[in-house]
Parts: sequence; C-alpha cells; structure tokens
Amino acid sequence: MAIRTQQSLSGFIVGDPELTTTSNGDSRFHARIGQEHFQRNEDGSFTQLESTFHDLVQYRKAAERTFERFQKGDNFVAEGYVREYDYDVDGQSRRGEEFVAKKIGHDTARHTYTVNRKTPTVEGSAGHGADAVSASPQAAGTGSADPAPSPHRSNQAKPRRSQLANIGTGSTSSSPTPAASVDVPF
Repeated sequence: MAIRTQQSLSGFIVGDPELTTTSNGDSRFHARIGQEHFQRNEDGSFTQLESTFHDLVQYRKAAERTFERFQKGDNFVAEGYVREYDYDVDGQSRRGEEFVAKKIGHDTARHTYTVNRKTPTVEGSAGHGADAVSASPQAAGTGSADPAPSPHRSNQAKPRRSQLANIGTGSTSSSPTPAASVDVPF
C-alpha cells in the first residue's frame, strides 16, 4: 500500500488564537501565523528573508484541543490543505486563502515538551488517543529543560523570534538578528 501524504505547513503563531463557533455549531480555531524564509548562500550559510503571514484554521473537537494547547509564539507543524475563498471589501471581490489543519503539533525542533502516556491498553503497546502533552516555552537546544511542565495557556515568557533564529549559534542575545547570514536550526 502506498504511503498516504498530505500538504504540510510549519510556522509560528503570531497573535492570540481564537475559538469561535461556525453557523452550523462546530468549533472553529483561528490563528494568524508566520513563516520564516531563508535563502541558501553559495558558502553554505543561510540568509534570513522576510517572514510571510497567513491564516490557519481547524474545526470541531480538534479545534478545541488545539486552542487549549497553543498560544502566541508557539512553533508548530500542521497537516492539512490550503482552501481558497472569495470575500467582499467595500463592494470589491477579493480572493483569500487559509490553511485548514487536520492535525497540528508543536515543532520538536523548536520546543521541548513531555508526554504523559496513558497506561498501555494491550500488553506491550502504548495506548493511542488523548495523551497529555505539555510544551515547554523553552526552545529545543537552548540547554534548558522544563522540570515541571506548566499548565496549558500559561503566561510564561516565550523566546523572541530573534532568539529562535539564533538556536545553534550559541547566541542568547535578544537583539534582532542581522540581515546577514544566520545559522538555520535544521
């Protein structure tokens, strides 16, 4: 049987996510997200380009779980598809697009977290389903583990975008990354 694949999207949540209800009563998660872009240089280094910004949505029970677990500044990887739609602004028809996430999780290259697994349901197998996951606000590779995961939607400080761009360089400065070459953490 062939491997089933879908479109994917990785990025970071720009603003506070919203949970609303659609006209037919389904939960709807919405977040404005950003994507960092890099250009590979001839010497093998990377130059960070301007970020782009987009909309991400998710529906039903998954939307409720995502709203509980994600907040502004979180890096994510999502699976789903791009949906194009038309809307009006001052009588002018416009075209928009959004990424509809079927599945979403924290980006393990940028976050450390713990997974509290369910008790195995079948001898020798880990249970599948709603395992509790706590993401640490510390980016992976910063040398800091989260000994006591905080509850979801905490107000703990998140690393700044410039700090995330410096992962792997040994830099912990909060000053903006220069437009010159930067090391990409992947």
